Amino acid sequence: MQAFVFTDKRLERYAGQFVWLQVDIENGANAAFLAKYKIPAVPTLLVIDPKKESVALRYMSGATVQQLTKLLDDGKRAVKPEPPASADALLTLADKYASDGLNDEAIAAYQQALAKAPKNWSRAGRASESYIGVLSLKKGEEQRCAQFALDAYPRLKGTSSGANVAATGLGCAAELDAKTEKRDAMIAALEAATRESMNDPKIPLSGDDKSGMYQSLIAAREALKDEQGQRKLTEEWSAFLDAEAAKAKTPEERVVYDSHRLGAYMALGTPEKAIPMLEQSEKDFPNDYNAPSRLSVAYKALKKYDEALAASERALKHVYGPRKITVLRNRADIYAAKGDKESAKKTLQEAIDYASSLPNGQRSEATIAALKKKMDSM
Repeated sequence: MQAFVFTDKRLERYAGQFVWLQVDIENGANAAFLAKYKIPAVPTLLVIDPKKESVALRYMSGATVQQLTKLLDDGKRAVKPEPPASADALLTLADKYASDGLNDEAIAAYQQALAKAPKNWSRAGRASESYIGVLSLKKGEEQRCAQFALDAYPRLKGTSSGANVAATGLGCAAELDAKTEKRDAMIAALEAATRESMNDPKIPLSGDDKSGMYQSLIAAREALKDEQGQRKLTEEWSAFLDAEAAKAKTPEERVVYDSHRLGAYMALGTPEKAIPMLEQSEKDFPNDYNAPSRLSVAYKALKKYDEALAASERALKHVYGPRKITVLRNRADIYAAKGDKESAKKTLQEAIDYASSLPNGQRSEATIAALKKKMDSM
């Protein structure tokens, strides 16, 4: 969005209507904000009521210009009082619950909002996306998530909300146990809906949106143990990403695709293809940790451990916040693959100490426990 959306002149009409705030969730100075407003995924877009300091609107995804303008218009409505039992008021309440991390309460409120919604409700798409987004985060709700996508898609077909609901539902269906009744049929129907949305030229989808939809399709083929279909889709995904990156007009636009391109190359067993791309990104953004961190992953896959450690060292000079834990964990994996068990354990201990030092809002007890378990297994 930084590269493709926030620079769009169509947003100028909102000047003076909103106070724009971009929160760096890796910066410890923002820990209090993160403790108050839960951010389970990035990007998460919030409209905050300035009087109550409560969330009036929450959207857990990236957005195109068209989607963002609709979100902003909805946000202006959401800060105005609505009848307490109306669909609009229930949606605002659900967004607040979700932002507070109260997923069970959010799920119930989203259900009520959708049930109360009048015919042709303008917020039905966003409500459906938000509802299925919370379902997808909650373990044990995979079947309800997939079924909702099947039920909602016909109403949302031909819209960006329909595309997101189909892809999210497909991701949930792919996580179902193979013995789940009608699992394969659910996957097939949601694959068709996801493909239909991807191929609809009338739906304004970003390259990043389509890349995420490819990932859902690939996960579905993997769940069905269709190795040939999975490979074919991964090749298609990789070619799509390369084409999108080639169309980029600026380094900022091109680097958007680095992470997914690396993932595709790794899945295809061709990590060497990522090296020139990431070297260029490191030159273009010398103070950013992402390119060297990704280079360390590619070099590790190539068993070039010294190069991987050198890239990891460069990443550590720039990374901060919870992302530093990921760099340290990968560095420990490099040492382990190299056969240096002592350095691997030392690096994991460094990661544990650092993770434990993070302030409330950034510190994750689950992450600390996982790091300790990993070290104990060595």
